[in-house]
Amino acid sequence: MPPETKKAGPQEAPRKHGWFSTRRALKNEQEVFERGLVNVLDYIAPAAFAVTPQYVQLENLYAKTLFVYSYARYLNTNWLSRIVNLDIQADISMFIYPLNTDEVMNELRRKIGQLQSTETIQAEKGQVRDPQLQTAIGDIEVLRDALARGEDRLFQFGIYFTIYATKLEDLTTLSKQLEALLGGLLIYTKQALMQMEQGFNASLPLGNDELLINRNLDTASLSTTFPFVSSELTSNDGILYGINLHNSSLVLFDRFSLENANSVVFAASGAGKSFAVKLEALRSMMWGTDVIVIDPENEYERIAKAVGGSFLSLSLNSKERINPFDLPKTAQYEEGEDILRSAVVSIKNLVAIMVGGLSPDEDALLDRAVYEAYALKDITTDPRTHQNEPPIMKDLQSILANMTGAESLVRKLSKFTEGTFAGLFNQRTNINLENGFVVFSIRDLEEQLRPIGMFLVLNFIWNQARYQMRKRMVVVDEAWILMRYKDSSDFLYSLAKRARKYFLGLTIITQDVEDFITSQQGRTIVNNSAMRLLLRQAPSAVDKLTEVFKLTEGEKLILREAKVGQGIFFAGSNHVAIEIIASYEEEQLITTNPAELMKIREAEAERAKAKAPGQTVNTTLSSASIAPPMEASTAPPKHSTPSNSPPPPPNSPKQT
Repeated sequence: MPPETKKAGPQEAPRKHGWFSTRRALKNEQEVFERGLVNVLDYIAPAAFAVTPQYVQLENLYAKTLFVYSYARYLNTNWLSRIVNLDIQADISMFIYPLNTDEVMNELRRKIGQLQSTETIQAEKGQVRDPQLQTAIGDIEVLRDALARGEDRLFQFGIYFTIYATKLEDLTTLSKQLEALLGGLLIYTKQALMQMEQGFNASLPLGNDELLINRNLDTASLSTTFPFVSSELTSNDGILYGINLHNSSLVLFDRFSLENANSVVFAASGAGKSFAVKLEALRSMMWGTDVIVIDPENEYERIAKAVGGSFLSLSLNSKERINPFDLPKTAQYEEGEDILRSAVVSIKNLVAIMVGGLSPDEDALLDRAVYEAYALKDITTDPRTHQNEPPIMKDLQSILANMTGAESLVRKLSKFTEGTFAGLFNQRTNINLENGFVVFSIRDLEEQLRPIGMFLVLNFIWNQARYQMRKRMVVVDEAWILMRYKDSSDFLYSLAKRARKYFLGLTIITQDVEDFITSQQGRTIVNNSAMRLLLRQAPSAVDKLTEVFKLTEGEKLILREAKVGQGIFFAGSNHVAIEIIASYEEEQLITTNPAELMKIREAEAERAKAKAPGQTVNTTLSSASIAPPMEASTAPPKHSTPSNSPPPPPNSPKQT
C-alpha cells in the first residue's frame, strides 16, 4: 500500500507563517539599514528645490530652460559655438532620433502630392504663383532624391538650453541675451513655461527627453550643431593677452578669476616670453593690480621709469637694503606665534643658502639662535612686540659665537657680516612697496649672491602681501636660479601654494623647461598654477611638456614651429592657440630686441637734433626713449615679432 499522506497539523501552520514573518522582518531591517547609508544622490542633490512656471530654484541658484522651435532654412557651420563660448553658466542638451527612411519616403510622397495639388488648384483659379509653395516642393524633391540614393538621412532633433543665475534679474537678462543671439541667426526659441521641471530634467546628464519638442533635420543640417568647436577665452573682465589663432577672437581674461592667480611661462630663448610678461604687467597695472618684478637683467628698468614706478638695484654698492629679520605687521587673521615661527623658518632657509647647507646639528643650533636674537630685541610671540626694532645678521652671528659646536657656521657667516658681502645683508631695510610698479634688479649681484638676493626679495614681498591684502602680480624671471637650491625651491613652492589666500599672483618665467618640470617642486608649482603660457620650445622640451600638459599632435606642432610670440595659452581647463600682440607704443617700451633698441636710439638722436640744432647729442638710450612720441591713435597694432619698419619721423605729432 502507498504510504499514507500526513496532513499538516494545526501546530505546523504557525511554523510556516513564522518563517515568512522572520524573512519579512529581516528585509525590513535591511531596508532601514540601507536608508541610513549615504549614496551618490545624497551628495549631488540640492538642499532645497522649488518649481515655478517661469523657473526652477536650486537652493540659491535659479534655472530656466529654453527650447528651439524653428530653424533657419540654411544653418551655418559652428552656429552653436556662439552659445558654447558665451561667458555664462549653462547646460546644453541635444536629443537625436534617427527616422526610418522607408517611412519618411512614404510621408514625403504624400506631402509632395498635397503640395502639387494645391499648386494645380491655384493655377486653375488663375492665382499668382506662390514662391514659398514652389520652394517647399523643390526642397522635398531634393530630399527625396538624396534619401533614395542613400546620401542623406532624416532625424528628429531637440535642443534645450538651461541657463543659471544667482539672481532672478540676471536670469531674465541672460534669457533675453540668448534669445536675441539665436534670433540673429534666424533660430527661434521659447521658454519652457509650465514645463520648467521637465526642461531641467532634460538638461541633466541622464538622457531623458521629458520635453519631447523636436524638429526634423537632415544629416547636413544636423552636422552644423556639432558642439566641439575651437574654444574661446573671452570674458567681460580682464586684460588682452592676444589673438586666438583658430578663430581670430580676443583672448581677454582676468587671471584672478581662476582658482588661483599663479602663472608659469615656458619658452626657448628669444621666443617672446619676457615680451609677453611685460605686456601683461603693463596692462594689469592699468586695472589696479600692483606689479612687483625680480629682474635678473635690468629688462624692466625702462618700463618702471615710464610708468612712474620704482627701480631698486640690489648690489654690494647700492643704497637699497633689506633686513631678513623684518617681521610683517600682524594681520587680523594671523596669530603672532605663527608669524614669528614663519620668520624663523625663512631665516634658517636663507642662512642655508648663504652657507651652502646645514648639518642637523647646525640646524638645531641656528633655530635656537634665531629665537634668541629676536628675544634680545624683546620680540616674542606677542604681536605688540613685533613693532620693536628687529635684529640684524650680526646679532645672530654674535649669539652663535657663544654656542658650542657653531664655530664653522660662525666662520661661514662672517663674510656676510664683516667681510666682502657685509653691506648687503647686515643692515636695516630702507625700501617699501607702496609704488604700483616696483622692480628689484639683481643684475649687478655676483653670481653666487643671486639666489640669496632673489630669496631675500621674495621673502620681503611675502611679508608685505600677508599684512596688506590687495591684487599683486609678482614676476620671478629666470626662476631656474632659485630651483637649483632645495631651500629656495621649497620656499617658491610654498609661496605658490599659499599665494591665493593673499590675492597674490605669482608669475614664474624660465627657459630651462626640462630641469624645472622634472623636479618635484617644479612640477608642483606647475600644478598650482591655473594659468600657463607655452611659447616656442626646443624639440626635446616638447616631449617633456606633452607628458605634463597632455598636448595633442597639433599642439606639439605649434610649439615646435611657432613664430615669436605664438604658442598655447592655458586658463584653467581651457586652452587656445595664441598670438601675443602689442600696440606700437607698447612695443617700443618693452622690446629687448637689439635691432629695435638701435632704431629707438637713432630716433631719439634725430628728435634731439631737430629740437636743438647744433648741440651735441648723447645717443645712449635714456629714459626719454622709453615713450617716444606716439603717432596718430589710428596706428595699427603690431605683433611682438621685431618689426623692420622704421621708427616714426622726428616731428611726428604727439598724442594728447
